[in-house]
Amino acid sequence: MVTTPDETVVDFWFDPVCPYSWTASRWLCEVGRHRPLQVRHHVLSLYLLNEERTDVAADYRVNVERSRGPSRVATAVVGRCGEQALGAFYEAFGERVFDRWRRPSAEEYHVAVRSALATTGLPADLEDAMDSEGHDAALRRSHEQGVALVGGEVGTPIMRLDGVAFFGPVLNAIPRGEEAVRVFDGARLLAGYPQFFELKRTRTRPPVFT
Repeated sequence: MVTTPDETVVDFWFDPVCPYSWTASRWLCEVGRHRPLQVRHHVLSLYLLNEERTDVAADYRVNVERSRGPSRVATAVVGRCGEQALGAFYEAFGERVFDRWRRPSAEEYHVAVRSALATTGLPADLEDAMDSEGHDAALRRSHEQGVALVGGEVGTPIMRLDGVAFFGPVLNAIPRGEEAVRVFDGARLLAGYPQFFELKRTRTRPPVFT
C-alpha cells in the first residue's frame, strides 16, 4: 500500500465483534473523507485479551468464547488475500452485525461472515476458519504485536498514530463531519504528549451505530 507525502497513516488493531472497534473504525473513515488518511488494519482478539483474566463475568466469558470465529476468519483473510482485503471484509462484516446493539449468536456470526465474504468477493471457504485452530498462531502474533505497543492493561481497539500507540479511543457513537476531524486532532494531540497515559469515564449506555 503506497503512502503519499501528505497522508497520515494509522495502524488500527481491532476485534471484528467489538462494538467500540466498529465505532472507532467508522470515525476513521469519516476523518478520511476530509483529509488524506490511510488506515492499515490488524487483527486483535477479545478472547486473547481475556484469556488469563480471572475477574471476567460468566456471561461475558461465554460471549467472548462464542465470538472467536470472526477474528479467526479475519486472520485467514489476511493470510490468504492480504491486508487490503481485511479492511474490506471488516467493513462488510460490521455493516451486518452493528445495525443495532446486541450480542449475536454463533449462527448470526456465521451468517454475517458468509455474507461479508460474498459481498467482497473473497473465497467462501474462508468461513471454515471460524471453527478451526489453523490460524490461531497467526492471530496471536497479530494480537501480541498490538498489545506490545501499549501494555497489557488495555482493550480494543488499539491505534498507532505518528509512531505513538494507545488504546482507544472508545467512542459510544460515530463522530461525523468536522466533529470527526476535531476528535481526531484531539486524540492526536494527547497521544503526542509523552507524559499522557489515560483519560476515562464509566460508560452509562450502549453504543449507537447510526
